[in-house]
Formats: sequence, structure tokens, C-alpha cells
Amino acid sequence: MSGADQTRDGVSLTNLDQPLFDGSGATKRDLVDYLDAVSERILPQLRGRPLSVIRVRPGQPPFMQKNLPKYTPDWVPRTPVWAEASHREISYALCDDHRTLLWFANQRAVEYHPTLATVDDLRRPTHLVLDLDPPEGNSFGLAVAAARLVRQALADAGLAGAVKTSGAKGVHVFVPVAQGATVEDLAAATRAVAARAERLDPALATTAFIREDRGGKVFVDSTRAGGATVVAAYSPRLRPGVPVSFPVDWADLGDVAPGDFTIRTVPALVAGRDPWAERLPAPQRLPADLVAQGHTIPVARVQAMHEGRRRARARRAADQGPGSDGQGAGGLSR
Repeated sequence: MSGADQTRDGVSLTNLDQPLFDGSGATKRDLVDYLDAVSERILPQLRGRPLSVIRVRPGQPPFMQKNLPKYTPDWVPRTPVWAEASHREISYALCDDHRTLLWFANQRAVEYHPTLATVDDLRRPTHLVLDLDPPEGNSFGLAVAAARLVRQALADAGLAGAVKTSGAKGVHVFVPVAQGATVEDLAAATRAVAARAERLDPALATTAFIREDRGGKVFVDSTRAGGATVVAAYSPRLRPGVPVSFPVDWADLGDVAPGDFTIRTVPALVAGRDPWAERLPAPQRLPADLVAQGHTIPVARVQAMHEGRRRARARRAADQGPGSDGQGAGGLSR
């Protein structure tokens, strides 16, 4: 081993002095040191949940890894999950312990995206999540304002949530859900909360899934449900400066910026305390009326898919001009 290599908790760490990625301003050692320092904070967010990670290799574009590579050590916990989309079984990691976390760090896994359900019951998510995605530009303040709409919509329904920066440009609102809610009901409740938040200020917030339909508004994303993943609290992000998804008190949300929380600043902020655990409310039951309303709202991805096809047909009809059979185009305008 060279001087740049070492072993921690039985994991051989290599090439520690290499740059982490272009523009990171950090080395692989900085990533390893960070995850080592905050392991007691991030592991509770990952434990027992099938994990996807975003890795980056020198000279290559970042990629999301779900299926564990064949060279993965036998001691890394894993679980098989059937993927409907690809019609195959995927071997997901379960990052349950410090040693596995260090192994991922050595694999240059920068981002950690666990499922919203645990391996004990993948049909019963533990959290309702709204992702507030602002338009391009310096628009974190818009995401904050939209998050407050979500908080109000939740309060009107008798629910409470905690908020964290996404580590990118937006924020995430998490609502712990009591045991028993099905994937379908939780997804419906998420759609209903998003719709109610949009209704509170339609000039600021939108539930339009198609980007071109958002009109510079904040997208209240209700699709983080079912088998979806969300970046974990305390996870680094693959962005300049290596920011971290970090919990914020509702009262302080307007006074922070995503860049305040990085792999260099966060270890001191979590020394001796767990801000995410402190802020998360107790699990709550989903109100029946919220679930019922959500079941009347189309699933955003499905609706967007159908709308995309409709627009493609309309464009083709327009391109063909009046000399073609225009009945299809006429039908679309109704």
C-alpha cells in the first residue's frame, strides 16, 4: 500500500489523495473522512432500506448504481428486489453498518438514495415526501416559500413534517407515517398535499410534471412515493463544493443556503446531536379525506406520458398540414 492508502474497520481504502470529481474542491479522502465522521447520523437513514448510490470514477461521468457489482465483498448485506421496469431481480445493498458505509466511500459513492420503505415490508413506506424543485437560477428562496405552502397544507390536514435542504437547489419535506399505510394510499395522500399546496398559491407553486408547463414556478413533486428513492439526510451531493442534504428548523429555513452545509462544515454541526431525529415528528396516520382526494388525482408520471403522446400526435398532424386526414387533429382539439 502506498502512503495514500490505509485500512479502516477492515476496509482497504485506496487512492485517497485523488480529486473526488471535477469541480468538487475535495479529494476522495475528504469523502471517506466525512462519511466516517457522520456514520452514526447517516446510518439510521439507510439501515434496512434497499440502497441506490451515485458513484463517480476518474474521467467518467457519474452513474447511479442499484445492482451490486460482482466484486462486492460477501460481508456487504444485500437483498433481492424484483424490478418490474427491467423484468429482472436486482441485488440491492443494505448499508446497515459502518464497515459497509466505508466500503461504499472507497467505491466513490458520493450520493445515498434509500427507498422510502424498509426491506421488512416494501409495500409499506415509512414517510410521505414532497420534493420542492425550483426553476433554474438562484431560486432557493422560491423553494423555501413553496415548502411553507406544503407545511400549511399539511397543517390544514392535521399533519406535521420536517424539512431539509436537498443538497442541490431545492428542499424536501418529510412526514413520518404510521404503520399500515399502503403504497397506493400514501401516494394518493402525497398527490393531495401537493394539489392543496398549489391551490394555496398557484402563482408560486405548480404540480405540472412536464417541465415546459411549469412557467417558472416551483414544482411540488408528489412522485416520491411507491418504489421511489430520496437522497438521505446527511448524504453528500455530486455538486461543486460537495454540499450535503441537511435538516433545518422551519424557523431558520429562510436564513440558510444549500452551500452552508458541506462535507467540511457538517461534522461539527452533528457532533453530539442528530438534528434530523430531533426535528422529525412522531409517525402520523393519514387522514381518510386526504387519501380519498388523492385517489381522484391522476398519477403525475402517467398523466405526463399520455399528455406527451397527445402532443406528439398533434405535432405530427400539424406537420402533415391541411392536405392530410385532419380528423385526428380535430379530435385532439376538443
